[in-house]
Amino acid sequence: MPSFDIKLEPDMVKIRNGVDNSSKEISTRFDFKGTSAQVELKEKEKEIHATGDSDFQLEQIEAVLYGKLTKQNVVINFLDKKDKVEKLGGDKVRQVYKIRSGIEAEHAKKITAFIKTTKIKVQGSIQGDEVRVTGKNIDDLQSTIQLLKKEFTDLPLEYGNFRD
Repeated sequence: MPSFDIKLEPDMVKIRNGVDNSSKEISTRFDFKGTSAQVELKEKEKEIHATGDSDFQLEQIEAVLYGKLTKQNVVINFLDKKDKVEKLGGDKVRQVYKIRSGIEAEHAKKITAFIKTTKIKVQGSIQGDEVRVTGKNIDDLQSTIQLLKKEFTDLPLEYGNFRD
């Protein structure tokens, strides 16, 4: 029975390159000279930490970071910006960006529910942090992918592992 998997997996190499390029630009920019402005990637925790002297400076760092990540073709939707800005010692502040990896349970449920409402003869099943879609006809699977791309534009989903 033909099937494919739906994943949500960022390219960590491109993210690392974007963060490194952001860090280089921040260290050379005139308006960041003599400040504690910096960006660092915590790969094990899948987080990006931006540190600065004020909220305004964090906004400037975010603009640089988003620009560099976009140049690396990283979809910004992979980043979950924490609402709360952490206060560090003195006048330093830090913003944490969590890198999404894997489809969360609530999104997986929405995807499978959407697949059921399409009236296409395919089934969606949640398998860990992925969703597997199976059907008897490859054309049905391809039309399901097209509908999912139109419906879930806010999630950078990947479709792969096609099997016949």
